[in-house]
Amino acid sequence: MSTMTPATPARAHAHTRTGRGLRLSGLNWLVWRQHRAGFWTILALTAAAIALMGYQRGQMMHYLDSYGWPHPKPQWLDHFSSTGQLQSVSMTLGFIPVLLGVFLGAPLLAGDLENGTAKLVTTQAVSRVRWLATKLGVTALVIVVGTSALSAGFGWWWGPVKTESSILDWTSGAAFDNTGPVPVALTLFTVIGGIAIGMLLRRVLLSMVVTFGFAVAVQLIWSFFRLSLGHVVTITTHTGGMAEPPALPAAAHEMDQSFVTASGKLYGYGTCMHGSTPKAIQACLDGKGIVGWSVKYLPMSQMSSMQWLGTSILLALTAAITVFIFLWGRKRLV
Repeated sequence: MSTMTPATPARAHAHTRTGRGLRLSGLNWLVWRQHRAGFWTILALTAAAIALMGYQRGQMMHYLDSYGWPHPKPQWLDHFSSTGQLQSVSMTLGFIPVLLGVFLGAPLLAGDLENGTAKLVTTQAVSRVRWLATKLGVTALVIVVGTSALSAGFGWWWGPVKTESSILDWTSGAAFDNTGPVPVALTLFTVIGGIAIGMLLRRVLLSMVVTFGFAVAVQLIWSFFRLSLGHVVTITTHTGGMAEPPALPAAAHEMDQSFVTASGKLYGYGTCMHGSTPKAIQACLDGKGIVGWSVKYLPMSQMSSMQWLGTSILLALTAAITVFIFLWGRKRLV
């Protein structure tokens, strides 16, 4: 006779719940399984990139410590070798929004519409809105996890030398677009835009080509728009036109440099510089009433606020495209 006793209902329920607690089910499982190759590739490459950044940061800190960091000897930059690695990795990270928009966003709905999967799904007991929400939700979650990790990893690596603009200028896309919340928002906007394009064009290859153009346009517009997110600070001196321009805070990004008169009128830097001697130049400056310098710049202290302002704009645009996808998808998806 067997001595085994049947499990009580409570134990059986607990065992089932424990065994399936971390497993996907229903539409979440279906979407993950359908796009698992792309999702796993993103997560695997993210893990590899984080490992590389961690190794490079360790190498950089070993070098900096040898020069007495955080107050290194003046010549520490002479043999600093991490500049190339930082720039190379930042350039690679800059391609992520474009690549994900083209290879993940564009085919996400276009593939289902082109091969008829979307029509099959909508004939089941699943509403179009729920199907769209799951597709977009799972995809967005993978993007947020991956880009957040890359942003944190790159910011951690760059952090010790971020005030040295000769290594990486904080206003450039290499730094600004790869740290903080910006890479998350920029990638989400590009991918959701690619999804909308795929939904409208309903052909994978055509959608990928158009999305590539859209993603490149987004990058170009963003690069021109980036600096306008900050509040320009102006510093004025009255030390005479021949004196040196005023010193700016560490890592400040200079926007403009002009001569200024007592009345506040500005003259370009080349004014009077055609003179053959310092005396002739000074006479020209005195004749125009120039008394000093006016310099406009963006301090690095504004970087975080500029990033969050830009992120809020990108997320608002992403939300608008998402709403359009749901409104269009409710009636015209198939």
